[in-house]
Amino acid sequence: MKIRNFLMAAACVASSALAAPALAGTFDNGMPAPWRCTGKCGTLGANGVVGLAPGGGSAYGWISTYNSTSAVALPGAGGVAGANNGSILRSVSFMADANAALDFRFNYVTTDGAGYADYAWARLLDADDRQVALLFTARTSEDGNAIPGFDMPPSEATLTPFPVAVAPGQTMWAPLGPDSDECYDAGCGATGWVRGQYAIANAGKYRLEFGVTNWDDRDFDSGLAFDAITVSGAPLPIPEPGPYAMLLAGLAMLGTLKRRAR
Repeated sequence: MKIRNFLMAAACVASSALAAPALAGTFDNGMPAPWRCTGKCGTLGANGVVGLAPGGGSAYGWISTYNSTSAVALPGAGGVAGANNGSILRSVSFMADANAALDFRFNYVTTDGAGYADYAWARLLDADDRQVALLFTARTSEDGNAIPGFDMPPSEATLTPFPVAVAPGQTMWAPLGPDSDECYDAGCGATGWVRGQYAIANAGKYRLEFGVTNWDDRDFDSGLAFDAITVSGAPLPIPEPGPYAMLLAGLAMLGTLKRRAR
């Protein structure tokens, strides 16, 4: 009888867990523990010029060059001069079927301008952290568009809108630290939320990488916000929430009870 009652309780937990709606955003409960940050990363609700992402949750993820690690850059990109400091965030690994649709939103914010061409990017990596696709680049430009970034490899995701220019002077954003609401010469501002879409050709295990770098100097910081990340319409996998953990623990306990009853 006890085993029968436990089975019924476990079934109820499983049913309620599976019936629960998908999470609206990967970062609603903070940065998922398995995500790997190099530099300065975090989560935030609507703040300054960066509101919540369309289709996202109550918070978004962000990376910034402020208080970040040295020598972080997109390999082999950028042109003349060099990277000084920046941040990279890599997601938990996830499985994707062939032709799976990757969908996400991002927003690039920079206080730098003129010839100090900070930039941000996102890449799709395989299980060995090798590049599968450079999804987008966004770069400070004193004259022209921030997306696509000049002197950068072409983006492989479909971006909407495209091309994109920054909204001049829109730089009030907490992750930029003391440079928030500052602007060095022409080119500083925010792109607003841009949608990226990419078809993953082959089935396999992948992870996402978001990066931002301070180019040619360490002054006047830049950052990138991102959210609304889905794979084939489902939110990007994150650590199991409470109900699933309870279900797994319950099933393990059930196995123990069965063995004792024999």
